[in-house]
Amino acid sequence: MAFSSVSTNGSSSAISDDELVIVSVRTVSSLTAFSFSDLEPDVGACLHAPKKNSGNIARQVNFRCDMNYSDFALQVAKIKKLPLPGTSSHYKMAPQIRIQELKAMKKKNTNPKKAGVVALFYPDKEQMTNLLLILRHTYPGIHSNQIGLPGGKAEKNDNNLLDTALRETHEEVGVRPGDIKIIRSLSEIYIPPSNFEVRPYLGLFDKKYPFVKQEDEVEELVEVPLIDFMDDSKMSTQILSTSYADNIEVPAFKLMGYTVWGATAMMLSEIKELFKQVL
Repeated sequence: MAFSSVSTNGSSSAISDDELVIVSVRTVSSLTAFSFSDLEPDVGACLHAPKKNSGNIARQVNFRCDMNYSDFALQVAKIKKLPLPGTSSHYKMAPQIRIQELKAMKKKNTNPKKAGVVALFYPDKEQMTNLLLILRHTYPGIHSNQIGLPGGKAEKNDNNLLDTALRETHEEVGVRPGDIKIIRSLSEIYIPPSNFEVRPYLGLFDKKYPFVKQEDEVEELVEVPLIDFMDDSKMSTQILSTSYADNIEVPAFKLMGYTVWGATAMMLSEIKELFKQVL
C-alpha cells in the first residue's frame, strides 16, 4: 500500500507496501507556484487541480486515486455490516423547508406510493469505478428533466421493492436483473411533492455489455467517476425554484455539469457516508 502526501511546496513522501495510493492535497493561498505535472504520473493523472480563488483558501481533499473497480467491489462489501446513517445523512442534502416538512409528515399517515431505485456502480473502459445517473425527459410532472437513479414505481406483479428496482433499471438502462449484484438496501426516503416512499439499493454491475437507455423516458445517461462523487468540493448550496418553493437555498451535488438535488442528493449522501467508512 503506497501512501503519498503532496503539498503545495512541491515536496512529497511515500511509503510503499502494496498498490493503493491515497493522496492528500492541501492548498493554501494561490496555486501559481504549484504544478500538478511535477507529481508522479499515476498520482498527477488522477488529481483534479483546485481552481484558483481570489484570496486565501485552505481545503484538503483526500482521494484513493487508483481504486479500480475490482478493489472497489471488494471494499464496498464491507458496508453490509455498517449501521445506516438514515435521516442524519439525508438532512445534510435537504433544504430547511423540506426537513421541517419531513418531520411533520412522520406524525401523519399519507399512504404513500412505493418505488425502488438502484445506485449502480460499474467499471469504465479503464476499469475505474463509476456511478450511473439518468436525466429524465421533460414531461408534465414533478420530476420532469431531473437527475435521478434508475428505478421507478412498484407494480402489482412485483414481489417486493427490490424486484421493482431491478425491473425498472432493466427497462430504463438495459441492465438485466441477474447481472446486478445487490450489496444491500439503504434507508427509505419520503418525497412529499409526489407522495412517494422510495427504497434505494446499492448494486454492482460488471458491465459485460453497454447500457441501453429507454428512449421515451431517459434523456441522457450520466456516468459519474467515483473520484468525483467522493470529492467534497462537488457539494454546494444553490438557489433553485422547486415544486414547493421559489428561490430557496438547496444543498446539491455538482456532477458532470449537472445539479443533483432533492431526494436523489439525499440518497447519495447516505451512500457517500457509508463509502467514507470503508474506502
